[in-house]
Amino acid sequence: MLMQKPHGEQTGAAHDRIYRALRARIMHGEMQPGEALTLRGIGREFGVSMTPVREALRRLTAEGALSLSASGRVSTPELTNERIEELASIRALLEPELSSRALPRAHPALIDRLSDINGTVGQAIARQDAPGYIRANLDFHRTLYLRAQAPAMLALTETVWLQLGPTMRALYGRLKRADPPQHHKRILAALRAGDEPGLRLAVRADVTQGLRLLKG
Repeated sequence: MLMQKPHGEQTGAAHDRIYRALRARIMHGEMQPGEALTLRGIGREFGVSMTPVREALRRLTAEGALSLSASGRVSTPELTNERIEELASIRALLEPELSSRALPRAHPALIDRLSDINGTVGQAIARQDAPGYIRANLDFHRTLYLRAQAPAMLALTETVWLQLGPTMRALYGRLKRADPPQHHKRILAALRAGDEPGLRLAVRADVTQGLRLLKG
């Protein structure tokens, strides 16, 4: 006979499931800036009580993925130009460093994998699929940065991506692009050549160019 899990364990598992699902949606731009979330709506979608929903939203608010107004309204953030500039500066500091640390472990199979992901980026652009573009673009960067073996630095970077997700959706949903980001090709070339300064420059340019377009 199977033993029933304690209620707290069930609630914890539900909270984590909701947190991860909402976090992915926000990071990948599946939600617009200022989009509201309700406890009742999320609870109904996931088939759970208010307790795990409340905990998941609390965690996401603490990470800056959601905003809580004085009236208690929970929504995705609408970033100011100043906030975008701050997040851009953080990315420009962290991501070149992650790429530099990853370079000694950038074996040919990894570079081939990155090239394949970049193809997926191009396919999403051709479909004008903004969330698909954001998801593949972040996958490109994350796959490289995982080789840095710097989990704390990567966690900070992902928190920035999380805060930017809805705003990036608003931008890329308006852009009319036909090709993958040119800086990705430069990143791949620098990896193949073992060119650490070139890699840093290419990553920094890739990050700052996109975020400059977010402003205004």
